[in-house]
Amino acid sequence: MKIAIVSGKDEGPTKLNAFDNALTDAGIGDVNLIKVSSMLAGNAEIHNLPKLKAGAMVNCVLSEVTSDNPGDEITAVIAVAIGEKLGCVVETTGINKNFDDLIDEAKMMVEYMMEKRGVEIKDMIVESSTATVKDIASVVASVVYLKDEIIEG
Repeated sequence: MKIAIVSGKDEGPTKLNAFDNALTDAGIGDVNLIKVSSMLAGNAEIHNLPKLKAGAMVNCVLSEVTSDNPGDEITAVIAVAIGEKLGCVVETTGINKNFDDLIDEAKMMVEYMMEKRGVEIKDMIVESSTATVKDIASVVASVVYLKDEIIEG
């Protein structure tokens, strides 16, 4: 199983536009995202995000938060734990929450999921995106499941 881990942030004139702009900043704005739960095949391989076919149906785990309250500090976090048998992904978000606390929360949740399954963690990756809202802003962090049919070229 191949995955890419991405993040993005941006502003926009509406909440929807800010979210779309953040997806575009992350490299996943021109595809249809299908939210899936949090499981990976064992020994998942992490790759850079390739160019995806416009309009492709793309499975992902998505963490996102949008705010229209100027001054808010918004954060989206994804934590990925990979083991030999399987892997787990968690997401969390925060508005005006301590960044380190959000990272710790994501790590704790993914460690717990792996422990409950009796799987030793070989690798853990945490990806986040944070922004201070000027007018309307959105942040995203995502695990994108890569299949040959969604990759351009």
